[in-house]
Amino acid sequence: MTERDLTIARDLKGRISQVVQVLDFRIFGSRARGDADEYSDLDVFIELERVDSEIKKKIGDIIWEVGFKNFIVISPLIFTRHEIENTALRSSPIVKNIAEEGVRL
Repeated sequence: MTERDLTIARDLKGRISQVVQVLDFRIFGSRARGDADEYSDLDVFIELERVDSEIKKKIGDIIWEVGFKNFIVISPLIFTRHEIENTALRSSPIVKNIAEEGVRL
């Protein structure tokens, strides 16, 4: 991961943490692996205790602002702890990949 990507991700996590408690925050995909090109998006995994439409809107607004400011598309995956631990999602290939290869902040 580049220093720029890390700086953007830290800013994003910090801003989201001001509105909701973040249980886990990881960067995954090409930017985490270091094989991104200039057009690659920044994939982020965000685990929260609970999610509702108001929280999603606030997080979406923050993601848009940070992405716009840094000229990058940020693609979030937002899940609750319950979804990760107690539903079929825990066996999902994307969740397994994030757990194995994601860069935790």
